[in-house]
Amino acid sequence: MNILSALFQQRTRSIGVLIPDVVITETHNDELEIATHPVEGKANISDHAWKKPGSLVIDCGFSDGGALLNFADTAGYGLSTSLSAEKIYREILDLQQRCELLDVVTGKRTYKNMLIQQVGVTSNKENEQVLMAKITLREVLISSTESINVVEKSAMSKGVSTSATVNTGQKTLRPVKNANLPVTR
Repeated sequence: MNILSALFQQRTRSIGVLIPDVVITETHNDELEIATHPVEGKANISDHAWKKPGSLVIDCGFSDGGALLNFADTAGYGLSTSLSAEKIYREILDLQQRCELLDVVTGKRTYKNMLIQQVGVTSNKENEQVLMAKITLREVLISSTESINVVEKSAMSKGVSTSATVNTGQKTLRPVKNANLPVTR
């Protein structure tokens, strides 16, 4: 590795604005909900399905110190380039408490609109100066709504003919089979 790639090395993983120093594991979970309904005297049938929000568990570590380069400690010169483990932990907990929607970049995929669902941190004598965290995130599916103007009920003397236009979706025409319709010429 040359010095320029060491200086400008970009980490490819991030949790919002936080960039872990090391990612040990990433566990992606995607699930499809399949509706089942009992049928009289027979097995359940499935007539539709929908995708549930994705979830992600990241086991990662953040270093505690001020090393700008791997071989030079810059903390003693006032050139700290990272937060302490305690401050990073506090920032993760603040993101969770504020319910802030995050963009998360992993080695396999990019997620939009994620919330921190759970944070697990274990400290011992070997890792007291670093933050090793297991962060569970869940995708938030955001829907959009639309407001339309409708005719006042008092003005609806003719029922449906006075109601507002409504989008009823796309229609597909199918030919009628065996129809005994009168033919007009």
